[in-house]
Amino acid sequence: MSVWPLPRITTRELSSIEEKRPVALLTNQETWAVLSSQLTLPVVIQAEPERYDRALFDYLADNLPSAVQAVYAVGEGAAQEAAKIVAGRNRKPLIIIPTALDSDAMLRPAARVQGQDGAEPRLIWQETSPAAEIIVDWGIIHAAPSSRRGVGIVDVISIVTALLDWRHAAQKGKNPPEQRFAPWAASVAAGLASHAIKSAAAIGQGHVEALRTLLDLMMLAVQLDNQLGHARAQAGGEHYLAQALLAQDGSGLHPAEALGPCILLLSALHGQDPAALRAALESAGVPLDRLRATDVRLVLNDWPRYVDAYDFPYSLLSEIDPASDEVRRALETAGLAIEPETWLVPDGDTPTETDNRHDPPPLQPVAPEQPAAPPSAEAQPLPEERPAGEDATRRAPLEGDVPEETGEIRPASDPFSPRPNS
Repeated sequence: MSVWPLPRITTRELSSIEEKRPVALLTNQETWAVLSSQLTLPVVIQAEPERYDRALFDYLADNLPSAVQAVYAVGEGAAQEAAKIVAGRNRKPLIIIPTALDSDAMLRPAARVQGQDGAEPRLIWQETSPAAEIIVDWGIIHAAPSSRRGVGIVDVISIVTALLDWRHAAQKGKNPPEQRFAPWAASVAAGLASHAIKSAAAIGQGHVEALRTLLDLMMLAVQLDNQLGHARAQAGGEHYLAQALLAQDGSGLHPAEALGPCILLLSALHGQDPAALRAALESAGVPLDRLRATDVRLVLNDWPRYVDAYDFPYSLLSEIDPASDEVRRALETAGLAIEPETWLVPDGDTPTETDNRHDPPPLQPVAPEQPAAPPSAEAQPLPEERPAGEDATRRAPLEGDVPEETGEIRPASDPFSPRPNS
């Protein structure tokens, strides 16, 4: 088993970068229009990919000029994923310059690509290697819109429901040996999520120290995944459902806009009160009102087919009855209930083998967002970080020890106890 390291993180202003090596630049038009005046690079070749197509990434990698000595990815989205493939295939150092902390993708030693995996076209993770360096200009990050700046917190808060799913699968005997529930890892991960919840308000307000904390939390969460060799401590049914929803044609959602509400839904399905999670996500700037309730219901109604098509690991979603009162209540708690006297979505509408009305669509990642302009040199100093209020954190379901894999059922107040009647 190999354990990947994290990229080196450097914090500096873009104007201070003095790159002498000939480089290939992967970015998008909007990002480069904003940052090109601050970043001087000896660019040999430049590409602005807008889609996650494996054939396109392969073409870029196969046609990299020999003169290129380093690859730069400026911004997020397809450009960043393409840069991972180009750099990894050609064994060139990769330098990533993010414009927001909107996900932990820049830290991961793999690229998301759209390709053919068996008979089903889908978005897959292709192992590459970690970036050599991530350069963070806090002025650029702070200038990002609040709906993007720190919404990568969803990848840390999702630990709450991912751990519940991971342990639930262990109690059902559904985890493969290489993904056996590890109490020590669950305890470490729970601490990261707890601190993210406490820091959420300051992250949403754009306090630089809080954003630094978010970056540290994302780094530790990704390194834990690297150490375990899987992502069960951070990704459960909330990620699987969000992935399926993002695949819907015309969703237009940023990943955080899908993942946030799915965290609330999985928390409710596990018998938890998601109020503290909702408060944390909202205070961090994560939009929770962009996901359509009808889309959620349609995907849940046909969930077994998504599991078969995408080979999702076992989670609580693997055993729910979409027509049950339990699911109805959870949808209502998560703010995803369909209002009466609107569209009728039949419960338990199971298609026949020849009925392809609900065939899971290929996973389509969201197009990169337009970054905000960086702050001017006359920007006012940032206020000091203020801790989140007690009312926003006192119900965070992350206190106490994590039980053993086959331990006894804990009291209902224990955030890691199974759902009632599980």
